Amino acid sequence: STEAAAAINTALGAVTLTTQFPGTGLGNQMRNVARMIAARQALGARRQVFHVSIGGFDQHSGLVAGHGPLWAQISAAMAAFCNATVELGIANNVTAFTASDFGRTLDSNGQGSDHGWGAHHMVVGGAIKGGEMYGTWPDTVLRGPNDVGRGNLLPTTSVVQYAATLATWFGISATQMPDVLPNSANFTQLGLGFMA
Repeated sequence: STEAAAAINTALGAVTLTTQFPGTGLGNQMRNVARMIAARQALGARRQVFHVSIGGFDQHSGLVAGHGPLWAQISAAMAAFCNATVELGIANNVTAFTASDFGRTLDSNGQGSDHGWGAHHMVVGGAIKGGEMYGTWPDTVLRGPNDVGRGNLLPTTSVVQYAATLATWFGISATQMPDVLPNSANFTQLGLGFMA
């Protein structure tokens, strides 16, 4: 691990990006990912997968005041990352996407909301058929047709379909899909169509 760390530090030392990243925790993580991608040849990496995270969304109180600044951080970090992929000339080869453990209920608990089911995600990159919404936007009305209780929205699109669309772009074949996503056999349509 010491030798690997030294190789990474040497490779990253040769990376210069002009793209400015926000000085937030997520912004710094996305900057480091962009730098690792820029150093891919020096590191001998052909395919890279990175995981970054931002916490603070599990707000049972203060939801309205709390979520706005978090989404602003995500927006700024993702925009900078996309700009960096353009700077590096690899925008069509890099896809960034969000994932979450759970959504939030529509029903208030008095000060915020509780854990819910349905949520939305963002996918960005040069290989995305952007500017569209994929899936069916739920009727976000308490006690509405998508509300299964306390404002829990029943998802109309599965995370399996979301993951399968990304996995196909990444090179996973239809015959390999059950190994990667065991529940994929439960869907007649896996691809959501958001990748070019």
